[in-house]
Amino acid sequence: MRPCIAGVVCAVLFSAQVVAQPGRSVDWPRVGNDAGCMRYSELDQINRDNVSRLKPAWTYHTGELEGRAGKTIECTPLVVDGVMYLTTGYLRVVALDAATGKEIWRFDPLKDHPHRHAPTSGGVNRGCAYWSDGQAEGARRILHGTSDGRLFSLDAKTGKLDPAFGDHGVCDLRAWLEPRIAALGYGPTSAPAVWEDVVIVGVACGEGPGIAAPGDVLAFDVRSGKELWRFRTVPRPGEFGGETWKGESWKDRGAANPWGGFSVDLKRGLVFAGLGSAAFDFYGGDRHGDNLFANCTIALDARTGKRVWHYQTLRHDLWDHDLPVYPNLVTVTRDGKKIDAVAQVTKTGYVFLFDRETGKPLFEIEERQVPASDVPGELAALTQPIPVKPPPFAVQSFDESNVTDVGEANRASALARLREVRSGPAFNPPSLQGSVVIPGYHGGANWSGASFDPRSGLLYVNSNNVPNIITLVESKKGDVPRFGPYGHSGYNQFVDHEGYPAIKPPWGVLTAINLNTGEFAWQVPLGEHPELTARGVPRTGTETFGGSIVTAGGLVFIAGTKDERIHAFDKQTGELVWEHPLPAGGYATPSTYQVDGRQYVVIAAGGAGKLRTRAGDAFVAFALDGDD
Repeated sequence: MRPCIAGVVCAVLFSAQVVAQPGRSVDWPRVGNDAGCMRYSELDQINRDNVSRLKPAWTYHTGELEGRAGKTIECTPLVVDGVMYLTTGYLRVVALDAATGKEIWRFDPLKDHPHRHAPTSGGVNRGCAYWSDGQAEGARRILHGTSDGRLFSLDAKTGKLDPAFGDHGVCDLRAWLEPRIAALGYGPTSAPAVWEDVVIVGVACGEGPGIAAPGDVLAFDVRSGKELWRFRTVPRPGEFGGETWKGESWKDRGAANPWGGFSVDLKRGLVFAGLGSAAFDFYGGDRHGDNLFANCTIALDARTGKRVWHYQTLRHDLWDHDLPVYPNLVTVTRDGKKIDAVAQVTKTGYVFLFDRETGKPLFEIEERQVPASDVPGELAALTQPIPVKPPPFAVQSFDESNVTDVGEANRASALARLREVRSGPAFNPPSLQGSVVIPGYHGGANWSGASFDPRSGLLYVNSNNVPNIITLVESKKGDVPRFGPYGHSGYNQFVDHEGYPAIKPPWGVLTAINLNTGEFAWQVPLGEHPELTARGVPRTGTETFGGSIVTAGGLVFIAGTKDERIHAFDKQTGELVWEHPLPAGGYATPSTYQVDGRQYVVIAAGGAGKLRTRAGDAFVAFALDGDD
């Protein structure tokens, strides 16, 4: 297999000797920039001293608001050789001139190549992948997985389908599923990963109640589209981990899926993923046991798909606390020695740090007793693994001591509701009465993930402190068939009478964690509710969707907040040094790149989504003293 030219570019880009020079062009060739998803750039033209001069350089509108309901855009754009590749709210792929925002080509998988299956998970997409054969005038492809269950291979120069790949450029990812399963929600929502000539794909699928499609990891030959291997995330009897599913509970068991994407160790040929929870999310009376490989950080051999190691960060998940994102591949210092490591952020608000080759934890992990369930048939795990270091970056309990204090009426309404349900520490199991889930369904961390600065060893993660209430309800005769006897009353956030989170702020935070020592460097609120600021309430932060990047210019860039702004923080101190309004909420992770000596930061501004703000259709690129 020939090496991927993008991997070669990354290897050079992340060398300690590389600095941004005038006239140079520097790419962002993957959603995580490097294959290990540090989301770090050596570019320093934009820095602490001049970031106040950052202004819009160009704006590209997808045109998808015209005659349509707005859909969020969660894409991180790629930039290779001065061309930007992005995906839109309606799953189109567009190539732009990265210096001007001028459209070069576009591809529409839904209109030009209709499919009988509707997109799952709301049809979101977080980006595409780039592959090259390494030859100067050779093949270059854009790999695009769509949430209706297809994988497309496009010529990067023209946007045309590669006729040698799959069926005239398309692989039907549902082809291996039996018909009754293939009809269910199934398809990628995050970008594929590439190792040499192998493209690795994960899927989003249903999470119950009712049967759901499997969350297996799939790998294909990037030239032909031939399936190379498949890793079964719910093992069968006799396979490793099969004993963690009691009886025949493995049958028709969906989810346990890497919907958040992958990171890759190019040198070792290892693919890493964080796997989701098993279906059904909130009742496991029909799946007694630890339920491997749900909620696992897992390392797979990129060539064969065989498991190398795994670690289960949450047993028998009852809270929809799946691992929502790929782990970051980092290098840390321990006792004066450099160790290649894997850092997994979680919805539960912890960072798990592992040796990259062995999976051995680099900080102690304790087994702590957690509350039992009183729901008939349920058998919750007795203990859960909790890292001693780093400390949790999200709130781990909710009771009267930390009810909201943004106003007397807000506190009173939250207290009244709190007294009707069960509350207390994390891992409080679902109940028929109603139980507080803390952290909430959106984390802690979410698919936003984390970024890492290899110079300082700091990991930057944005997270939410927004509790939910889970209430199980008994199934009634004639209900849609379920795995077990219970459904639930909905994904209900715990809010006060004005709709603000019922817990004391901050509700969204950005945390810098020193992975060498396991200590926080700083933690600050992320975002604000201007109407509360006007009342004299200190900055509360907001719930966030969309991650961070970090640069050699000393900055952490992040949007993601309900106030529809993009921000820059001093990466050493956490000081907010710049922010700028967006045409809609930036619920995506930005990227940064340099073309002909000019550095840009680009962010999708699609709004809408889970934060329910106004919809947008823009990608906005910022540069120093740019012209709008």
